[in-house]
Amino acid sequence: MPRLFTGLEIPADIGMRLSLLSGGLRNARWIERGDYHITLRFIGDIEDRLADEIADALGRIHRDPIEIRLGGLDAFGKDKPHSIFARVEPTPELAELQAEQERIIQRLGLPAERRKFTPHMTLCRLRGGASADEVARWLAMHGDFQAPTFTAGRFVLFSSKASTGGGPYLIEEAYPLAA
Repeated sequence: MPRLFTGLEIPADIGMRLSLLSGGLRNARWIERGDYHITLRFIGDIEDRLADEIADALGRIHRDPIEIRLGGLDAFGKDKPHSIFARVEPTPELAELQAEQERIIQRLGLPAERRKFTPHMTLCRLRGGASADEVARWLAMHGDFQAPTFTAGRFVLFSSKASTGGGPYLIEEAYPLAA
């Protein structure tokens, strides 16, 4: 039973820049540079047959490549931070790609995603050690991070381990963005 999600890959040079931010927070579990991605839709643990149906249906998406801009860092869980992420500038093209994937997955019988789509790239997960003040200080030191714009030329169906954080992530299928 695979655990699946869709996402956009991060170019190696930007991944290198982001990896240099690692460190400086107690009990932070930093994402490995090769596992950086922008999640579009978490699918979850599903049966192999449904995984095949999803992989096939995603192949029918025809969209143009998408310009991606990372700008600034932030944390989810303001009073009790649980992760730090790089902000991804929301664009209509990114929202439309995510929404089309959401529709496909719901048509195949899976429940709707409960959380509103907030494009981001997780850098680390916090496990109870870093206080809101520590995270605020870390963000004050690093939060103005900027990276060059890049073009996402494909989206990917990833699988992950059923463990905290899930990495390493494996590419199950890749779908070009070229309408």
